[in-house]
Amino acid sequence: MRGGRACSRIWSGIALLGWFVLLSSPARAQVSNLPAADDDVAGPLSRRIAEQSVASGFSWVLLPYRPTYILPVAYNEDINKKPIEAQGITSNNMENVELKFQISFLLPIWEDAFRGFGDLCFAYTQVSIWQAYDFDDSSPFRDTNYEPEFFLRKDTDYHLLGLHGRMVSLGAVHQSNGRGSEALSRSWNRLYADFMFERDNFVCSVKPWWRIPEDEDEDNNQDIEDYLGYGEFHAAYKWGDQVYALMFRNNMKTDENRSTIQLDWTFPITKHIKGYVQYFDGYGEVLLDYDHHDRQIGVGFLLNDWL
Repeated sequence: MRGGRACSRIWSGIALLGWFVLLSSPARAQVSNLPAADDDVAGPLSRRIAEQSVASGFSWVLLPYRPTYILPVAYNEDINKKPIEAQGITSNNMENVELKFQISFLLPIWEDAFRGFGDLCFAYTQVSIWQAYDFDDSSPFRDTNYEPEFFLRKDTDYHLLGLHGRMVSLGAVHQSNGRGSEALSRSWNRLYADFMFERDNFVCSVKPWWRIPEDEDEDNNQDIEDYLGYGEFHAAYKWGDQVYALMFRNNMKTDENRSTIQLDWTFPITKHIKGYVQYFDGYGEVLLDYDHHDRQIGVGFLLNDWL
């Protein structure tokens, strides 16, 4: 527990640094004037920011946020059966091949909110794992996670360790699976800071978070930080028309150390659709499995990418 509290203080300190960057950065970086297709002028993150700025004009239009995809084939070698069996329901028919999909969008709400402290945005992400091929049990959804969030984001312009700091976001997020049963219900609320950097065709982000405490009687996943840690790291590299990406989490504990990694590869199929290969190894692919070690590989299609 002491190690966990120390890690929490470290991540909280990094989050406070986000407020400092947010308040001390120039009122607004002029990325919308950058030529979106000129690789010599701007990196992929700068171009994405510019494209979103032009597309929205802060006129209440939905924009891409996280990747939106569908994996018709997602193979999991060890499906978590304990929550289902706790309900007295047989799990003998559960298939190792599932269907997984994610929908995610961003809605800019208020430009230069609070006297230039950043743009206020709303985002929503939903990820579902569906036992689509378990025909004997009418193809039930194994778990669906709902993740609404509000955040302030601001363009930045500083350099750190050879990287160009391009944006910082500060937000509050709720994540739950909407299940009424005590054995299946999972949820938590967090405050976070997200620092985004780029260099040439490389983009990365450091995202520490702090979990908002809950009453023990109402908390159905009290040890979730022991598995999902206190933040995550994202990195992506754009090579031609292909994108290679990584997500990494660690609970930063010497005893019972737990890590999670996700590797992505996307490549063009048509003008608007990409092929997508995803490999996940760790905890929290969905909230129902936050304390279960999953290994899953999926193949499918992606509508919008990180970059």
